[in-house]
Amino acid sequence: MDIRKGDTVIVLSGDEAGNTGRVLAYFPKTQRVLVERLNMIKRHTRARSETQAQGGIIEKEAPIHISNLALYDPKAKVATRVRHRIRYETDGDRKVKIKDRISSRTGEVLEKPEFGT
Repeated sequence: MDIRKGDTVIVLSGDEAGNTGRVLAYFPKTQRVLVERLNMIKRHTRARSETQAQGGIIEKEAPIHISNLALYDPKAKVATRVRHRIRYETDGDRKVKIKDRISSRTGEVLEKPEFGT
């Protein structure tokens, strides 16, 4: 899986085609992804107790299948595929294995997403 939590993705097909957003969550068992402010649905809820918020219509994101998404390349400003490159760096007296994600379109290393931003 080349898409991670925190990545910026572009929707390839469906009602939201062409829109971009940040990945909020990834569900590997069903191969679906929650994308921020995309594929919005309305959920009718009722109040469960007095301490919980009151019921009503809540708007929230619904999962999108990963086959309908592609990683967004910020330099080319289009969808891109991902290649992987393994490199080794020395940390004192031992080697450290680093796996980079590389944009197939521009050939540059894609930065790792920051979580919680």
